[in-house]
Amino acid sequence: MRDLGPPRVINIEDLRRLAQRRLPKVIFDYLDGGAEGEITLRENCRVFADVTFRPRQAVAVGKCSLGVRVLGQDIAFPAILAPVGYSRMIHPGGEVVAAQTAGEFGTGYILSTISGHKLEDVKAATRGPVWYQLYLVGGRAAAERAMERIRAAGFSALVITVDTPVAGMRERDPRNGMKQLLGGSLLAKLPFVPDILAHAGWLSSLLRDGGIPKLENIVLENNQPMPLVDVTAALAESVVEWSDLKWLRKAWPGPMVVKGILTADDARRAVDEGAAAMIVSNHGGRQLDGVSATLRALPEIVAAVDGQAEVLMDGGIRRGADIVKAICLGARAVLLGRGYAYGLAAAGHAGVTRALTILREDVERTMRLLGCASVAELNSSWVEFPASWRRSF
Repeated sequence: MRDLGPPRVINIEDLRRLAQRRLPKVIFDYLDGGAEGEITLRENCRVFADVTFRPRQAVAVGKCSLGVRVLGQDIAFPAILAPVGYSRMIHPGGEVVAAQTAGEFGTGYILSTISGHKLEDVKAATRGPVWYQLYLVGGRAAAERAMERIRAAGFSALVITVDTPVAGMRERDPRNGMKQLLGGSLLAKLPFVPDILAHAGWLSSLLRDGGIPKLENIVLENNQPMPLVDVTAALAESVVEWSDLKWLRKAWPGPMVVKGILTADDARRAVDEGAAAMIVSNHGGRQLDGVSATLRALPEIVAAVDGQAEVLMDGGIRRGADIVKAICLGARAVLLGRGYAYGLAAAGHAGVTRALTILREDVERTMRLLGCASVAELNSSWVEFPASWRRSF
């Protein structure tokens, strides 16, 4: 941890630079990149500058409470670790390390279907709540097998992502040979070998971990896990429709969360279909480019839901002040994706620990500077934001 402290690592961008140094370009760009021209990817981060704080001065804040209650469970910090696919390719500890660190910070973790560690191992690694983000890759039978396993393992919520009828065109991936790395022939891999060999630390850790991992939580009819491949074709064959939520409500007895909501109409539909919560998300700018930044969409969703379901948000969060702004605009809590994944890529457990330490300290410092003693007290009176966001639905 000494190497990840000041002055080497002050903020999340510092961890991003360390991740870029450790990872081959194909893996770093998979983590870092977005769809097409990456307009939404950039806007997710930039839009926080459109919201300014309105502090209460000359206020002595004693103990600062950062805890919130999400889906009936208390977490000590208003940020949950989001599902990040291919995490075991980023670092051998992958999902297990991320879940473990989330628990150490008293918060939750969401496991992606596109994961390399068995869901039972992920759940066992953490003291915090764990949710499962379900893709219908492998068909309904594979999804039902996964739901049986997560129920037995003690996962507390099911997250359904609704913005992936096809995979977005992430232009960095085909340029860098992602498809060839995961499933191509040796000949197809040759043009990309020099960059892989130039990152000996990452390559050594991958080989010690057994090479390209399988998708341990998509068990096919032959009782074997699905190979780790480019999931573009698989996603196109596993589109989630609103009618699927009725089946999922019957198959899953716990809370259901709908991820990928950007409009009031879809927010109301999610409530009608029984969602206990929804995540305002544009998939980190990795699906349809040119959609609204999630912070900008957040007030619309909060107004449309009108307290009938909990609202969370992801996208573009790199500082604790970003978390505070999202909560002021109505999010119950936020999801961190790249914000912790850069740390995972840079240094495994130590990197995720450093990322969450930075963000937690940022949140508390921001609260004290605002003159606010509790996350529960945050609301829109603490910020100023564009009038065009104050639409009635």
